[in-house]
Amino acid sequence: MTPGRSAKDVAVATGTMFVMFVTYNANGREIGNYDSQPTKFAARELLLRGTTSLNYVVGLTPQLLERSGYQLTRDGRYRSAYSPVPAIVAAAIAYPLWKTGLVDIRAPLSPGLIAKLASSLLVSMTVGLAYLIARRRLDVARSLFIAVALGLGTGLWGTASQTLWQHETAVFGLMLAVFGLTRPGTPMALAIGIGLGLAASSRLQLLPAVCVLLAATTGLAGARAGIIAAALASLFVVPVMIANAQWFGTVLGAAPMLEALHPAVHATSGTFGLPFEGAAGLLLSPNRGLLIYSPVVALLAFGFRPAIKEGWRTPVIACLAAAIAQFLLYASYSVWWAGHTYGPRYMLDVLPLLVPLAVVTASTMTGGVWSSVAALALACSIAIAGVGAFCYPHGRWNSDPSDVDRTHERLWDWRDTQIARTWVAGLSPQNYTLFTREAFRTPSLR
Repeated sequence: MTPGRSAKDVAVATGTMFVMFVTYNANGREIGNYDSQPTKFAARELLLRGTTSLNYVVGLTPQLLERSGYQLTRDGRYRSAYSPVPAIVAAAIAYPLWKTGLVDIRAPLSPGLIAKLASSLLVSMTVGLAYLIARRRLDVARSLFIAVALGLGTGLWGTASQTLWQHETAVFGLMLAVFGLTRPGTPMALAIGIGLGLAASSRLQLLPAVCVLLAATTGLAGARAGIIAAALASLFVVPVMIANAQWFGTVLGAAPMLEALHPAVHATSGTFGLPFEGAAGLLLSPNRGLLIYSPVVALLAFGFRPAIKEGWRTPVIACLAAAIAQFLLYASYSVWWAGHTYGPRYMLDVLPLLVPLAVVTASTMTGGVWSSVAALALACSIAIAGVGAFCYPHGRWNSDPSDVDRTHERLWDWRDTQIARTWVAGLSPQNYTLFTREAFRTPSLR
C-alpha cells in the first residue's frame, strides 16, 4: 500500500486508539501518587462547584495538607501546586459522562475514575496521532509497529495513561504539534499552536522543546505559520502564568516552593546537578533508564544517519533538536530520577518528539533479521511496561529497604532492580478497584 493518509488510515488510527484505551483500563485502577492527586480532585471540584479550589476537599480530609501538592495560595484558597490545565481538560472529558448519568461524580472513587478515563483517553489519542504521522511515509504494518511500540512499549502505558497530572496532557499536546510540523503549512500551524499551548501550559518545564518547535515552524512553514502557532500557544500559556503570579506570587507557580523541598525530601543540594550523571541515568540506570525499560527505543540509533542525510531543514531534525533540548534540561536536574515512579518518568515528555525519527528508522530497517530484532525488542518493552501497569507499586521498590529519594546509589543497583522486584511481587491488590460500584455511584442512604 502506498504511504499516505486516507479515510482508511483514520479508521485504523481510531481502532488503534480504541485498543489502547481498553488496554490502558484493563487493570481497573488509577496508579497515582502524592503529587498527582490534587489534579483529579480539582477536576471534580470544577464540575461540582465551578472552581479548581480545593478548600472543600481539604476540609473533608485535613491530612491532605501534609502533602506538598496542596498549597495555600495568596487568595486564601487551597489549590494544586501544579497546572490547572489538565484538570480543566479532564473535567471537559468527564462532563458528558456525568450529564448522561453514566458516572456519578459524587461517588467515592469518582475522582480516580475521572483521572483514569481522561489520562487513558489523551494517551490513546497520542498513539493514534503517531500512527497517522507514520503513515505519511510508511506502510500500515510498520506504522502500527511504531504506534504499538509507543503506546505499549514505553511508560505511556504504565505511567502517563494511569493518572491525571501533567504528562498525559503534555504528551498529547506535543504529539499534536509534531503531527502539524510533519506537514507544515498555515493550516497545520493551528495544530502546532494548540498542541504546544497544551503542552507548555500543562508543564512549563517543556518550554525548551516548545521554543525549538516554534522556531522550526517558522523555518519550515514561514513567518506567518510561526506567528499563528506562537499566538495560539500564548493563549494557553499566558493565562496560566498570570494565574500562577496571582496565586503563588511568581509566573512559575509553586515550582520554587517545591524545589525548596529537595534537600529535605530528595537529599540533594539544589535544583540542578551534574548533567553527565543525569544523562547517563535517564538512559542507562537499571532502575530509571529509558533504554532499560523500553529497549525498543534503542533501535532509533539506526535512524540518526539516514535522518541527517535527508538534510538539516526537515521536521525530523527539528523534532530531534527539541528532544535533545528537553533531554539536556532533564539531565541537569538533581532529581533526574523523578521521585517515586516506575521507570523514566521525565523521558515520557521526549517520546512524542522521537516519533519522526522512528519513522525514518523503520523506513531503513528491512529484512528478516531486522524484523526479528525489532519484534524481540518490542516484546521485551511491552512485557516491562505491562509489569508497571499491572504490578507496580507492589514490591515497594522505591521505599524498601530504603527510600530511593535519599539512597541514590539504589538507582544503579543491578542486583535489586525495580523491574524484577515488581514482577516477582505479582499483581497489585489495587487492580480492578475502578470496576466497582463505588467508582460510578454514590452509596445509597437506605
